[in-house]
Amino acid sequence: MHLFKSVVSLGAAVAVTACGGAEGQGALTTRESALVTGTSQGCTFTVSSAPRQPGPFPYIFDITVTREASATCPWSASSAVVGFSNGTPSTVSLAANDLGVAVSYTYRTGGPSPQQLGIKHVAPDTLAITRSTGLYFNALGKFIYAGDLSIEPDGMTLTVSGTKNAPLIGETGSGDNYVATFPDFFTSETAPSIVAF
Repeated sequence: MHLFKSVVSLGAAVAVTACGGAEGQGALTTRESALVTGTSQGCTFTVSSAPRQPGPFPYIFDITVTREASATCPWSASSAVVGFSNGTPSTVSLAANDLGVAVSYTYRTGGPSPQQLGIKHVAPDTLAITRSTGLYFNALGKFIYAGDLSIEPDGMTLTVSGTKNAPLIGETGSGDNYVATFPDFFTSETAPSIVAF
């Protein structure tokens, strides 16, 4: 299990205790759901990570985006694999608006490879990947633990925030926390600004 999932589990226990039980847990579940679910053009999209079946060992974890069928969605239910991690479960996040669906996931390519962050722009209608980018290290054995996505009020800027244990390529500042800002994420290939703190 990753550090992020462990923190979420610990947070759930604290929230239930502090808020008097199930009501606190319901609020936490809503916050967790917001990290992996979003709406674009009337459709609800969810991202998940699961072992490939039948799978090799070490396991390959596929990152899947699923579009739900609904009265407001002009397209049928569908899903597409948008990435994978070799040997390590992924921490995933999703943010969406009418310009598209953004997905992030941690991944490793095997062995002592670093755990990096893949970021994809997925088309709402075809589920095709229209942009593929990410955050990276240039050293082995380093980890990005999470990449939580949000779209800024301008509707164009994608923000990625999370924790790591080494400097990312292109970052300014220093520390184990980072924020990467992708201007015009859905309509350009502009590189992000990355600030560590």
